[in-house]
Amino acid sequence: MEITGQFGLIWEQTRAPLMVPVLKVMVVVCLAMSLMLFIERVYMGIVIAFVKLLWRKPEKMYKWEPMKDDVELGNSGYPMVLVQIPMYNEKEVYQLSIGAACGLSWPADRIIIQVLDDSTDPAIKALVQLECQRWASKGVNVKYEIRDNRNGYKAGALKEGMKHNYVKQCDYVAIFDADFQPEPDFLNRSIPFLVNNPDLGLVQARWKFVNSDECLMTRMQEMSLDYHFIVEQEVGSSTYAFFGFNGTAGVWRISAINEAGGWKDRTTVEDMDLAVRASLKGWKFVYVGDLKVKNELPSTFKAYRFQQHRWSCGPANLFKKMVTEIMRNKRVSLWKKLYVIYSFFFVRKIVAHMVTFVFYCVVLPATVFVPEVEVPKWGAVYIPSIITLLNAVGTPRSLHLVLFWILFENVMSLHRTKATFIGLLEAGRVNEWVVTEKLGDALKPKSDGKAPRKARIRIGDRVHLLELGVGAYLFLCGCYDLALGKNGYFIFLFLQSIAFFVAAAGYVGSIVPT
Repeated sequence: MEITGQFGLIWEQTRAPLMVPVLKVMVVVCLAMSLMLFIERVYMGIVIAFVKLLWRKPEKMYKWEPMKDDVELGNSGYPMVLVQIPMYNEKEVYQLSIGAACGLSWPADRIIIQVLDDSTDPAIKALVQLECQRWASKGVNVKYEIRDNRNGYKAGALKEGMKHNYVKQCDYVAIFDADFQPEPDFLNRSIPFLVNNPDLGLVQARWKFVNSDECLMTRMQEMSLDYHFIVEQEVGSSTYAFFGFNGTAGVWRISAINEAGGWKDRTTVEDMDLAVRASLKGWKFVYVGDLKVKNELPSTFKAYRFQQHRWSCGPANLFKKMVTEIMRNKRVSLWKKLYVIYSFFFVRKIVAHMVTFVFYCVVLPATVFVPEVEVPKWGAVYIPSIITLLNAVGTPRSLHLVLFWILFENVMSLHRTKATFIGLLEAGRVNEWVVTEKLGDALKPKSDGKAPRKARIRIGDRVHLLELGVGAYLFLCGCYDLALGKNGYFIFLFLQSIAFFVAAAGYVGSIVPT
């Protein structure tokens, strides 16, 4: 009782002179960030509405004519294309990606399939090499390339792959991660953009998720990524502003890569790094939303956390490294520079992560203890609701899951915010690269009808202390608001705390079969 009384006395003495002013400032800052995000979302919503109404398809914005066979020139009328498949211990999916690449509909003497294998497991390396030999025996020009180190990770592998002499005869390079499976007509639909438009440096396709219905977590990922592709990428492309390369399912003009300085491994988002540098050289990009490439979403919470760390830390770190270079660039317009710095980087890659966690999981809950600090209803309810609805329209089939999506995104904002700060401050894990685990056919029902055994997971590996701590904080705030508060936030606080507890206990995603 004495300890409780002392804490109560300290709280009363510090609340008015310290806590109230600090919390008021944080509320104002968070409301300002919310408005930035709100304006960005509304702007993109308006643009995408006009794009759909005016039917601004890429084929109308740029010259596009199908590749035709020439009786006199033969296959020489087709440009030489390099297809790169970087992989690392991809036992579950290597056959899918190599098979899809080798099945591309393109003259056999005008395409080179380059498998860049950084695997450290000798058994897997042998399997990948055997698969390449199998396709080579069928007449496919497959090159199996390995390195004696993993310097630079994926960027290092792609950079090393471009050094081979046979690459000099190629005009374009298509890149597919190990779990991506392009349709046979992928090159026939993408290459004509580059052939007929010499100022285009990149054609980016959309991702299509083969396992989106696997579990609730993959459905939540689909909602977030669909918004990214259907809205963010489409807006950047249709307004000739800027959009980032997604690292896979795209075709580059090799001269654009070379002019931009090639692949660099200074951050964990080598794809975005190259896209920004190429854009500053004046190259244009086109996003083709109708061109879809099948791929796999992370099925486990552990894999998803690692992926989101890289996707959040890398852009923040790249922003820190490139903001001065972007501002000083004289080859692109002031509008484009402002768009890249403010809209693409600052609002989407920094503000969006921070405001989600800091405002809704820290500041807003803290106001239940300090009744002197009020959050206006437009900031606490209306703006978040509109932003949520604008995000959810990208995946109409999952609108009924929007509440789960909100709770899940708030949980993930913890890791994204942490990763963003690591990237900005260049702290310990800034260059951490963990390859996203893929399951391939592992989760599909076996022919004998037996369900896969669940892997044994130790409690220490399964419990996540960060989520546990935030969940406990939100639950405490909810209890106080229910008993003594006047804000009425307790319903949201209890639901959000449950979401954090579920994630903390590891009950998110699929169980990886042995």
